[in-house]
Amino acid sequence: MIEINGLTKNFTVKDKNGHKAVKTAVDNLNLTVNNGELFGLLGPNGAGKTTLVGMLVGLLRPTAGKILYNGQNLAQHERDVKKIIGIVPQHINFDQDLTVWENMELHGRLHHMPEKQRRERIEELLDYVGLSERRNDNIKALSGGLKRRLLIVRALMHKPQVLFLDEPTVALDPQVRRRIWDLIRVLHKDGVTIVLTTHYIEEAEALCGRVAIMDSGRLVTTGTPEALCRNLGSYAAEWDGENGRQYRFFADMDEAQNFAAVRNGALTRRTNLEDVFIELTGKAMK
Repeated sequence: MIEINGLTKNFTVKDKNGHKAVKTAVDNLNLTVNNGELFGLLGPNGAGKTTLVGMLVGLLRPTAGKILYNGQNLAQHERDVKKIIGIVPQHINFDQDLTVWENMELHGRLHHMPEKQRRERIEELLDYVGLSERRNDNIKALSGGLKRRLLIVRALMHKPQVLFLDEPTVALDPQVRRRIWDLIRVLHKDGVTIVLTTHYIEEAEALCGRVAIMDSGRLVTTGTPEALCRNLGSYAAEWDGENGRQYRFFADMDEAQNFAAVRNGALTRRTNLEDVFIELTGKAMK
């Protein structure tokens, strides 16, 4: 279990005149991620998601608050905690001059894995994502989708209990994205706790059992996608108004249809997580 208590991160920044000011990137955030969850972090640009994940994996020091992994304080047991977490970054960060196997080998060595265990684990993981025949290929020879798969299994080298996925399908075409989704589902089924940050609302809706929505460094709400949609109103009516597309939400379909019937061109549909996001933050995902 990950427990986040009163977590705050301030940065000192300078304006265009060189004057210093304090910017709060994460503001007194409290959150719990349960063991075995596939948990989504959503928020517009600048919401504080990246800063939060940076603190959760030990790359940034909090200004205030604490992070506990199964009761262990990250600040006091950083080395022990890092043994149980894996990180899949948004940006491809392989050594481009090494082969697929050599990149995996390097990661295993950094985790001080014995040679026999290291080799067996690389064989297992490359087979897991269909890259066994590409083991001797240079990283530059891989497609974007294959690089994403390799990023994920590289993070699994040391068998982490918790996996952080930062925009794992960014810039991938829909077909490849769905393959990555399948891989994430298998990892979750195998018992890995997954924390996913994404700009794709449909990705969070398809994968996550529970999500947190952040805005301006603060936690806006948490819940299952279904419960958040239900709280807003399970059905939506939408139509073109004077100020653009307009929306109204209802508890049942009959109410939505009755409302839409008196508005020319109005449509009715089920509410989705994007509706919840925009209603709560007033911003579209970018």
